[in-house]
Amino acid sequence: MTEHVAYIGLGSNLENPLDQLRRAFADLAKLPGTSLIARSSLYRSAPLGCSEQPDIAEQPDFVNAVAKIATGLSPQVLLQALLHIEHQHGRERTFRNAPRTLDLDVLLYDGVRLHEHGLTIPHPQMHLRAFVLQPLLEIVPDIDIPGVGRASLALAGCHDQVLERLPDAV
Repeated sequence: MTEHVAYIGLGSNLENPLDQLRRAFADLAKLPGTSLIARSSLYRSAPLGCSEQPDIAEQPDFVNAVAKIATGLSPQVLLQALLHIEHQHGRERTFRNAPRTLDLDVLLYDGVRLHEHGLTIPHPQMHLRAFVLQPLLEIVPDIDIPGVGRASLALAGCHDQVLERLPDAV
């Protein structure tokens, strides 16, 4: 079986986000044909994209991280496995940018560029989100995002987004 390297974004802002991420790291390590290679620190950040939606503007801060995995799963099978983990954590998709118990995103998968229904790799918004870029760069300081370039340059463009690195709690 061919082994692929993938980066997974993790986020939570409901039902004890620190515990949600701890459990999610363990769940990732248990996926078939998959091993957890590295994990970033945890970062707290304000929700993005909610100010345009006044009905959800007030919601708890997120805790985010990035995991690096080695997997034999295809991108599509990996996505389905991540959706299953989200469901096990009580994730409900009630509306766009809703608060969530757990959000898992395939950020990168080898050097693949893919766009199909329900799955785009690299993740289409990752280069605009400090809460993705900072933890990713912590794991791989010189990483490039296919079609975008250096993640470090993308992070410089997110200077208005405030992150707080949390004490090592995982």
